[in-house]
Amino acid sequence: MTTTRTRLSNGLTVLGREVRHAPIITVWVWYSVGGRDEVAGRTGISHWVEHMLFKGTETFRAGDIFRQVTANGGTLNGFTWIDYTTYFETLPADRADLALRIEADRMVNARFDPAEVESERSVIIAEREGHENEPTWHLDEEVTAAAFKVHPYGNGVIGWRCDLETMTRDDLYEHYRRFYHPGNAIVAVVGDFATAEMIERIEHFFGAIPPGPPVPQVRSREGEQRGERRLEIHRPAPHRHLQVAYQAPAASSLDAPAMLVTDAILSGARSMGMGGGRSPMGRSSRLYRALVAAGLTTSARTSFALTRDPFLFELHATLRPNTEPTQVEAVAFEQIEDLARGGPTEEETARARKQLEAQFAYGTESMSSQGYWLGALEVVAESEMLDRLPGAIAAVTPEDVQRVANHYLTRERRTVGWLHPVTSGQGG
Repeated sequence: MTTTRTRLSNGLTVLGREVRHAPIITVWVWYSVGGRDEVAGRTGISHWVEHMLFKGTETFRAGDIFRQVTANGGTLNGFTWIDYTTYFETLPADRADLALRIEADRMVNARFDPAEVESERSVIIAEREGHENEPTWHLDEEVTAAAFKVHPYGNGVIGWRCDLETMTRDDLYEHYRRFYHPGNAIVAVVGDFATAEMIERIEHFFGAIPPGPPVPQVRSREGEQRGERRLEIHRPAPHRHLQVAYQAPAASSLDAPAMLVTDAILSGARSMGMGGGRSPMGRSSRLYRALVAAGLTTSARTSFALTRDPFLFELHATLRPNTEPTQVEAVAFEQIEDLARGGPTEEETARARKQLEAQFAYGTESMSSQGYWLGALEVVAESEMLDRLPGAIAAVTPEDVQRVANHYLTRERRTVGWLHPVTSGQGG
């Protein structure tokens, strides 16, 4: 399939992909703003602003967007991550103007009513508290913060509670005006439309919006980690849990395809659907055979995300009650070190490539998923990666896996975290 790229005079990037086999269209609007763009005192602000854009304008009052999209046979959502904030509507193709009108309107006309801001403060703090009910969420927050000494990736997305309690309406509105404008936005459209006509419609709705101020650049660059970092937390939890984070490359790196294959070799190819997913813990994978099948853990997986700046390659394992933590560490690290010493076999490399190829095909089958990947990859690297990534994965060799394991998955580049269960009332 061919992706067209158009840039409007106000800086809005438009990506279009005609898929004419069904009368459906999906419209995604991406803003290059997320946890990556937040500073101390304002962590979680992008996620909060995302919520506020569902709270209404003078044209679409609170609740109108959901009602009108669903009444016209569509679905919609929005979410925030470390690299971006996005909104989408998937509708019958002849209702595309509704999606364009909604997104152009809330790009500039969100109200940020003070009462709604306060109401949403409670919602977002409750959302954080919901995460806090998951013991491993605390471990992930601590490991990520320890792995990043400088880069804002260490703050995550939801925000620190102290910031959520003190953020003001003016803070939120200033963030909205600084980042939500055509010069920092991408419209990705996939479905049953004619490209020339669609560009005209997008120009009609978005073309008169001012380009907006220059977006502040993230200047922080995480230095190379030169020694293992360790931490332990003690909380009520059913089992011990291990999380290891290695400094890893960005999506734009030539090493990214080999890292995806390495991930698949260790724990099976993860879902490549909208937003990704956890590894299915493939029974042929190294960690499954060494940890789960051996009776040491109930689960074991790795993950590698495609991000704008260098992020993390992670390993997670949940221990069985009588398993010694040192034993799990030794086995897990031996599997990684074996990749670095001798590399994978051609057979397991080919199997990992095939798993990734299948996951990518399934994950980009629907129009909504294609819209997701077009925009997400444009933010973190470039949209052309959507068409190039399968070929890049197919070209990965055992030697490539050995090389990236040697370079990235080393003791010096890792942060090791342990969650140790305690009875309720003991931990903190």
